[in-house]
Amino acid sequence: MPFLGKDWRSPGQSWVKTEDGWKKTTSDNNMDISAERQAYAKDNLLLSLGYDMAAKKRKKDLMNNNSKVPYFHMEKWIYVHKGSTKERHGYCTLGEAFNRLDFCSAIKDTRRFNYIVRLLELIAKSKLPSLSGVAQKNYMNILERVVQKVLLDQQNVRPIKELLQTLYRSLCGLVQDMGKSVLVGNISTWVHRMDSITQWHQQLDNIQINRPTTEGLNLSDLPTSVQLNIMQRLSDGRDLVSLGQVTPDLGVLSEDRLLWKGLCQHHFTDRQIRKRLIVTEKGQLEWQKMYFKLIRCYPRLEEYCETLHFCTHCHILFWKDTKHPCTANNPEGCTSSLSPQDFIDLFNF
Repeated sequence: MPFLGKDWRSPGQSWVKTEDGWKKTTSDNNMDISAERQAYAKDNLLLSLGYDMAAKKRKKDLMNNNSKVPYFHMEKWIYVHKGSTKERHGYCTLGEAFNRLDFCSAIKDTRRFNYIVRLLELIAKSKLPSLSGVAQKNYMNILERVVQKVLLDQQNVRPIKELLQTLYRSLCGLVQDMGKSVLVGNISTWVHRMDSITQWHQQLDNIQINRPTTEGLNLSDLPTSVQLNIMQRLSDGRDLVSLGQVTPDLGVLSEDRLLWKGLCQHHFTDRQIRKRLIVTEKGQLEWQKMYFKLIRCYPRLEEYCETLHFCTHCHILFWKDTKHPCTANNPEGCTSSLSPQDFIDLFNF
């Protein structure tokens, strides 16, 4: 039955639960209690704001490329099973492998440096959106370490400049599609990273090779046969052209037909060479022109001092010199070397 009479509570009073039970309170007591409640609510509000500010700061540090938060696990090997799924053991994505494997120390190793650079280039071309946010951050941190090493050692300048150009072109297209969730993070973060890439490229453009202070024999002082023998060790025709620009004598040697013939036969098959023949009026093959024409049409042969290896018996991915505790009777028979492209294809489940 509804209550139809006057409210049984007198104006200005309210019921409050105490240790002795429920008691009436006057308006003055009620104001004191309200003040206590407001102070308590204010303290909770300040505390929650402090938590929010701390969370935002952690998030900003995470996405800021200049933060010093380490995310490198530096594992010597990882377990990868191509037939695995998220619900089964062995599932590992490209981003997870990029986070867990020891790529930081690999940069310092001369034998692995070119392998890492080529891997970064392949990821920049097509695989960057498939990486997680942490993996994308690790990618930029590793790239920064690569650039700093080149600036310090003054070596491998051209490959790194080409890597930065490839990454910048890819990011220009990806940033335009930020609404499609192709990249993780705020667009301003990636614009900042693109500015960093531009600065790195300018630093590489301004690099000046320091001349050795010690006086002694140089390349021009060696016999011609020794100079040609050294030039035959160069695997890139652009290096051969750059070497020929040092002195007029080296310029003459750098145009040797046998040098360019060896480069063409080393990087390309006979069938590819036959398709791109360039013959002079005297009936001689222009091996130098053929080489630069071939590199525009076909990929060059990639050679690395040390690569990642994959054990088909244990399903373990590892660096060659670190090895792994293989349980097979013939560990070398079930281990295969992976090129940078093979490494990426390993995670195409």
